[in-house]
Amino acid sequence: MAILPILTAPDPRLKTVSSPVDTVDDKLRQLMDDMCDTMYDAPGIGLAAIQVGVAKRVLVIDLQEEEGVRNPQFFVNPQIIWTSSEDISVYNEGCLSVPEQYAEVERPAECIVQYLDYHGKPQELSAHGLMATCLQHEMDHLDGILFVDHLSSIKRNMMIRKVKKLVKARTAE
Repeated sequence: MAILPILTAPDPRLKTVSSPVDTVDDKLRQLMDDMCDTMYDAPGIGLAAIQVGVAKRVLVIDLQEEEGVRNPQFFVNPQIIWTSSEDISVYNEGCLSVPEQYAEVERPAECIVQYLDYHGKPQELSAHGLMATCLQHEMDHLDGILFVDHLSSIKRNMMIRKVKKLVKARTAE
């Protein structure tokens, strides 16, 4: 297992639209395992492959609902097939690629996602609450969208400037 470097905004690779995965094989499972290690180390609850510089439609999520109990979920080629149009939720979102920045983002409160699991088997998940928000947030990454893209340009630009300063300060240490 390996801890992979996480790209931070405004890295242009984060705007890449990720490519579908042809086959779930050992190499892809290794990437997903490394993504989990990276997510736990950060620490975070979700990570898309593009955040570690791999433009594949892959993401991992672990809401860590029980303290100390890991329950990673793996999503390959996820597709949202339904969202609640009237039931909306607002979460104060953050992102490992936009460190130490948070903002309220409005998203559908529920969604249904089809995907391939860790072993390449087709699955369908009906998600609500934090899982629905996390899935939509991570799936945005697969299309080159960051949570700050849901904000006004003034807020977004302010956050990106703060991230640039933070990254500069960290690399100077």
